[in-house]
Amino acid sequence: MTGFLEPAELTPQVRRLFDDDLAGTGYVMNLTRLWAHDPAAMEGLFTLLRHAAESGGLDVRTRGVLVAACASAMGDSYCSLAWGSRLAEAAGAPAASGVLRGDDDGLTPGERAMAGWARKVARDPNGTGPADVQELRDAGLPDGQIFAITLFVALRVAFSTVNDALGAHPDAELRTTVPPPVLAAVAYGRPIASRTPATAGDP
Repeated sequence: MTGFLEPAELTPQVRRLFDDDLAGTGYVMNLTRLWAHDPAAMEGLFTLLRHAAESGGLDVRTRGVLVAACASAMGDSYCSLAWGSRLAEAAGAPAASGVLRGDDDGLTPGERAMAGWARKVARDPNGTGPADVQELRDAGLPDGQIFAITLFVALRVAFSTVNDALGAHPDAELRTTVPPPVLAAVAYGRPIASRTPATAGDP
């Protein structure tokens, strides 16, 4: 099983997705097995995410802040662990674990404003108002960048929603690769998988 779904047919497009994972991480991620049911949708979503990141001038640290804040607000353990780990590399484990717990003291003023905005977009987009946008402007973000980070967060919400709704557990490998402070901060969402599933066609 891939989450709650049966494994996708191992087409050339799916094999390409799996090979990319193997080259990048050394294993096929559970979320890739899930999105293998529609590789074109995954490619399209990540093309939009890259566009939003480039348009907003978002480096790895900033993307880590936005995803960690957004995913933790949604209760998404998978992206919290994966991106909490990346944020720990860029900003340190204390700052990363803090963002996952809703404590942004380890961030710059601009990053704190973006983290707060990401949580609002994830939790209650209809609850935002002009004052919330003004906080971002006051932190130095122009309107074009505000749009870009909002688009980026909204797309991450969509990605997490599909993964969570269809039962994708965080990869078993994350148990040993994620920094302990980040692991300790993620006490929500689906638990880490007990093992890595076999891939059809593997020896």
